[in-house]
Amino acid sequence: MRELAKQSEVTPQAKDQAAFIVLALEMISEGIDASVAAWEKRDYWVKADRFRMEWMWSGQVAAKLKTAILADDWATIATTLPTIALKFNKVEIAQNHRLGEPWRGAYRSLKGRE
Repeated sequence: MRELAKQSEVTPQAKDQAAFIVLALEMISEGIDASVAAWEKRDYWVKADRFRMEWMWSGQVAAKLKTAILADDWATIATTLPTIALKFNKVEIAQNHRLGEPWRGAYRSLKGRE
């Protein structure tokens, strides 16, 4: 998200970065039930429900962002990104990380899933 925020215009890289965010949020949303399964087996229902409520937004925002990306609606994308950034504001990534550019090809992948 920080790399996308640095973009001053809509480039193929910006589209890949935005699509990568959608794919990541979809993965988070799909993994919620698997994440709380162990708590539910131990009857920690409140903890499981709290986790579900804490991450429920991920699927909703992913769907909104996906629609905006596929419609090339960068105004909606620009207004949605700060909402996502607030959820991950405590995550710190070193400047000299070795993650590379995992978003490459994400836009093509997202379009292929239509």
